[in-house]
Amino acid sequence: MFQFQWVWHNMGDQRKKFVLGVILQIIFPAMALINPKLIQTLIDNVVVGITDPVTGEVVRRMDMLVPLAVGTCLVTLVRTLMGYYMVMIFEKVSQQTVKNIRLKLYENLQYNEMEFFDRNRTGDLMTRMTGDLDMVRHSIAGISRQLLNSLILFVAALVFFLATDWIFTLCILAVTPVIYAVSAFYSKKIKPMYRGQRERLTELNTAAQENISGNRVIKAFAREDYEIEKFGEKNKSYRDTNIFVNLYWMKFFPIMEMSANMLTVVEVLVGGLFIINGRLTAGELMALSSLTWAVAQPIRQMGMLLNDTQRFFASANKIIEVYYQTPTIHTKDTAFKPEKVKGDISFEHVTFRFGKNVILDDVSFEIKAGETVAFMGTPGSGKTTIMNMLLRFYDAESGSIKVDGVDVRDWDLKALRKGIGMATQDVFLFSDTAEGNVCYGEPEMSVEDVRKYAVMADADEFIQHMTDGYDTIIGERGVGLSGGQKQRIALARALAVRPSILILDDTTSAVDMETEKYIQGQLDNLDFPCTKIVVGQRISSVKNADKIIIMEQGRIVEMGVHSELLKRDGYYREIFNIQNSGMDVKDLKEAGVI
Repeated sequence: MFQFQWVWHNMGDQRKKFVLGVILQIIFPAMALINPKLIQTLIDNVVVGITDPVTGEVVRRMDMLVPLAVGTCLVTLVRTLMGYYMVMIFEKVSQQTVKNIRLKLYENLQYNEMEFFDRNRTGDLMTRMTGDLDMVRHSIAGISRQLLNSLILFVAALVFFLATDWIFTLCILAVTPVIYAVSAFYSKKIKPMYRGQRERLTELNTAAQENISGNRVIKAFAREDYEIEKFGEKNKSYRDTNIFVNLYWMKFFPIMEMSANMLTVVEVLVGGLFIINGRLTAGELMALSSLTWAVAQPIRQMGMLLNDTQRFFASANKIIEVYYQTPTIHTKDTAFKPEKVKGDISFEHVTFRFGKNVILDDVSFEIKAGETVAFMGTPGSGKTTIMNMLLRFYDAESGSIKVDGVDVRDWDLKALRKGIGMATQDVFLFSDTAEGNVCYGEPEMSVEDVRKYAVMADADEFIQHMTDGYDTIIGERGVGLSGGQKQRIALARALAVRPSILILDDTTSAVDMETEKYIQGQLDNLDFPCTKIVVGQRISSVKNADKIIIMEQGRIVEMGVHSELLKRDGYYREIFNIQNSGMDVKDLKEAGVI
């Protein structure tokens, strides 16, 4: 099975320990035969005694009592210590293996492209990283050990039974075909049920994750009762699936238990007859009786082990999908990797689709290093997509995107993205200090530099007034901060990497006009060369750009500077009039505004 090969591969340097654990697991159940043999000798030679063929007297070997009793205790002690050491080995191997897999999964998540996250739900990915991985750990530490133990125990007991009396053994084995037939049928039926059970768990986790992330929206619209009801439905579905799976097992459980208990009945009936007929001695029957559990226990555990094995396959398959997910966007072996990005940008007949929807349609423009270019347009017109494609979050379906004259597909991804700073309207801040969020792209940055870029983003003052200043822990996603404060920290974070290309995607949408004016003044006087791309809806934030590009339905419909676009009867002029109290261009000229 590929799943087992995959687990073996991820054991890495723990394979030797695992092999040692397997060897001990083979010896451990085999040692279960020693005590029954010692008990047999004790019963036949000490308790019952041996009849002397000459005198006819019963001779009891009392000299064997202490050695046999001590031997039994020693065997029990050795088996106990071996069992403890063996369990510890399997547990350590399982923990290290899961650690290796988790690290690889997380690495894959980090390097996968945006399209991967568009396709996969966060709750589903979290289930793979937690519940599914724990099932793999349980499979290594528990299922594999128990399966091996049951198999060796059954085989060892069978050998002991055959060596004692083959007819008695056949009578015992007559029950087992029924058990294995039932187990095989159950295993075939239960497999798809566990897939469904896991899907219900994914839906439950996804619902919980979305509700926790969106709790403010839920409260704002007073939809708590609705969300509780919706989560309750997912919870009920998961519960019902679990009950159905367990009840399905209970249909087979009585057959399995009855068959296992039949072994005791067979043992008493056949063993009693064989003693009467003189075929077995009392000691031999006692030994066989003490080992009947070694045949019955594997049969009893069969259902549980089959359950867990099917769960392992269901979980492993889900993990493997992500584990071997190869990013389509990656760095080539011969990638272009300069020391620094200059800042020249060109889009040449770029077309991009998401599914069947055309997001960008034959888009072409050029930006020279050091220029400031603004993008405007209605929501969904493709502005943010252009920024994402420049960072190579997505690849173009046709056409090319070049930075410094080199197609972004030929760039080293890290070199490209390190040369670009990005601050967006939808800000994500980490659960870290204010300082840690600002210097996220440059962790070794000095405190003075952190404050310098915070000042440039007009974030220094409110950070200083926070409880612990720059050492204040910011809650998840910036909870406790206003939208404008979060945007300013995000801008400081983007500036702190001293990017050659700075993308500001509606970065000042949540700040007041005075703050926006201050930030624009800072951006106009950066102490490092920088190409600036501004996405905005305020005329005040784009009018001084070297070039303004108007997008509509994925196409460029207007391009020019502020004065040129005002002369045209298009989107830019319409927005300008709306934002300036409805006055037309003539009125504004007469009023001295333009």
